[in-house]
Amino acid sequence: MKKIINKYLCIIALCFLTSCGQQSSIPSNHSESTSVSASQKISIVERIKENPKLSVQDRIDLYQKLKLESFDQYDFSNEDELTMFGYSYLWSDMVDEAIKIFKLIVQEFPESANAYDSLGEAYLQHGQKKKALANYEKSFSMNPNNFIAEDQIMLLKFPDTKFETNAEKFEKVYSIQEYQDDLEQLGNRLLEVHPNALKFISEEDFWNIIKEKQDQITAKTTFSQFRWHCNEIIASLNCSHTSSGDFYFEDEMLPVPLRVPVIVRWVDQQLFITDPLKNNDLVSAKDEILSINGIKVANIISGIYKHIPSQGYIETTKKHTFNQLSSVLIPFALDFPETYNLEIKDHSDVVTLKKAESYLPPVKDSSIKRCKDDLCLDFEEDVAIMTISTFNYYPWNNLTVFQEFIDSSFKQISNKGITDLVIDLRFNGGGSMESSIFLLRYLADKTFSYHTHIDSKGEDKELDKLNITPFENRYKGNVFFIIDGIGNSTTGHFMSIAKALKLGTIVGEELGSNHFCSAGQEVCRLKNTRLVYYVANNTHVSMTSSDNDETGVLPDYYVTQSIDEYLKRKDAVKAFTLNLIKK
Repeated sequence: MKKIINKYLCIIALCFLTSCGQQSSIPSNHSESTSVSASQKISIVERIKENPKLSVQDRIDLYQKLKLESFDQYDFSNEDELTMFGYSYLWSDMVDEAIKIFKLIVQEFPESANAYDSLGEAYLQHGQKKKALANYEKSFSMNPNNFIAEDQIMLLKFPDTKFETNAEKFEKVYSIQEYQDDLEQLGNRLLEVHPNALKFISEEDFWNIIKEKQDQITAKTTFSQFRWHCNEIIASLNCSHTSSGDFYFEDEMLPVPLRVPVIVRWVDQQLFITDPLKNNDLVSAKDEILSINGIKVANIISGIYKHIPSQGYIETTKKHTFNQLSSVLIPFALDFPETYNLEIKDHSDVVTLKKAESYLPPVKDSSIKRCKDDLCLDFEEDVAIMTISTFNYYPWNNLTVFQEFIDSSFKQISNKGITDLVIDLRFNGGGSMESSIFLLRYLADKTFSYHTHIDSKGEDKELDKLNITPFENRYKGNVFFIIDGIGNSTTGHFMSIAKALKLGTIVGEELGSNHFCSAGQEVCRLKNTRLVYYVANNTHVSMTSSDNDETGVLPDYYVTQSIDEYLKRKDAVKAFTLNLIKK
């Protein structure tokens, strides 16, 4: 049972790590060349982390000393940053150290239910069950929606308690009333938590979707079918940070024999088989599927897209999600057929596929060479290619890794006299604003701001402009950005600013994000079915707020892979970019 709860915690952490603008304090490294308004303060977590030789207690003592002597200089209000600093110890099995940090957080934020929850988790991992129970009970009393604390209390009091897994609930049937009540709860909770829930859909249309789903519930509706209904409701908010787990749980619960037994790819409004697997005697790679079980492919795709979250009306994100999880999404969309009958272009007969026999993980795009460590610098003749597959570098953890890579890369570029730089941001799901800002300071040629305002807990706050100045040794050559529909969250902020400042030429497809990012995370659970979902609880808007909220950052040159290029593993977008530089 502990493993089930840990899965929720891992997804929560992942959502936090890819959230835009999680903290607004200024990193202390390189801060001497940043002009800051009076209200901006230095990150206290980064400050107490500066000396790696300090013990945790020494760091806490330094925290208290700086709070007493330099309160106006450092940001002591950022509970999230301090919490993640504590988890950096817990996840490294340094439990004693984590407990000390979480005790500090409880002291500093006594009204925070999350502070007691974190301390309870650390005590539990340390084997101190009585202290764990006391803190979980305190957290739950402060926040009755904290279902993780609720479950841990039950497990601590009644160790033999067994909660059903999603796989065990696949065919489970709840009562019509239980389903309908949960749908009502889902609608109310989405509107309550999300600061911009109705930005892309009217309240009337939102509730009409819920009413429609309630009407579709029957005495035979299974939990798996109910999940599919909930996915459409959640996706209707058009928020990339609000989901039921990015189909992780659907993938986990779907029986192998019900999965699509071939790998397919949606390219240029066509569905191709890319790997026939054990059906290679029936179909081949590059066969185009026209219909599945008598339903036109275009209708299947459009139906699935309604269930996939994305920012605004961006479909490139939905395309990538489908291509990763088609073997799971198609069964849910077709209500779990026992067989798959394919109409193949230029085939005279319908092909009935053999059932899947083994689990296959989500499809990873192997046609594009990945950067092994997320950060890479390569040189092709007189062109530097900087790959940044994530901005997941935070002051409480590893921001210095990113800063050192960027510093070193631009030093090498300068020493080689390189004047053409490609920054490849594909597969970048986001991360911290600090890493984004740090890179921008090497590229910008004038002072700029980052965020203009933030919506949180129903409050729309205008931010004092953070006047960020470029580094004196900034890069002054040509820049080419490569983007894709996976680029999300902070990547949208970064690219929206890069485009507004005209920092370079953009190549690829519509980015999966823009200047407007609803992120953060509140984890919720429905009362009857216990379905877990994740709701953005704050919005950060970059300085380019006049842009269209509904579309992603658009490229100057729209380039994607054809099916032939994909099968031959030819990186068409990168090749186009390099040819563009040669011209």
